[in-house]
Amino acid sequence: MSKPRTQTRRLALGLTLALGLSAAAHARDIQSMVVAGGCFWCVESDFESVPGVVEAVSGYTGGHTENPTYKQVTTGTTGHYEAVKISYDADVVGYQRLIHLFFRSIDPTDPGGQFCDRGSSYRTAIFVANDQQRAIAQAELDAAQKALGKPIVTPILDAKTFTVAEDYHQDYYKGGGWVFTRRGPKSQVDAYNFYRESCGRDARVMQLWGADAPFVHHGK
Repeated sequence: MSKPRTQTRRLALGLTLALGLSAAAHARDIQSMVVAGGCFWCVESDFESVPGVVEAVSGYTGGHTENPTYKQVTTGTTGHYEAVKISYDADVVGYQRLIHLFFRSIDPTDPGGQFCDRGSSYRTAIFVANDQQRAIAQAELDAAQKALGKPIVTPILDAKTFTVAEDYHQDYYKGGGWVFTRRGPKSQVDAYNFYRESCGRDARVMQLWGADAPFVHHGK
């Protein structure tokens, strides 16, 4: 074999190894969790601001109707919760930290919905995929209950099928369209902020958690 061909093969092998090592170095441990915290627009907005969270997707889970629509879910007859599937890089942020933040972003003492949104589809819940998640969620629930000094009604439930919500619900908080509100036409961003404020979400979370509330007014 000629010397130039040998050198070429060595260079190619070296490049392949270097690319492989680079890919391994940048590989991320992407995991997911599903929670229900009332309006899924708000949960999306909150958790997409957390370093290490890759994305948050609005959807429905916990019910008995296959492929439910938003209209069906909000009737309260399908058993579904408005929920969010949060994908995160476990090398940057852990499940325990995210559940800790979740409890402090909701009113876990309210069994009838969240803030101005009432009804079964707006209840809170944590959906766990395995025993490890369940143990962590239970420990965080116990800690949150101790911190508040009040009973927490947020259940820890077995994960069920997660149905992605309609496109117009995804990333609603940063959409570029215009919508009509009871205060007239507003940009989608302004409409979201108006809804969040008028619904009393941040005010109630601040009342409950004070300085421990992680997301109050984070988008403003």
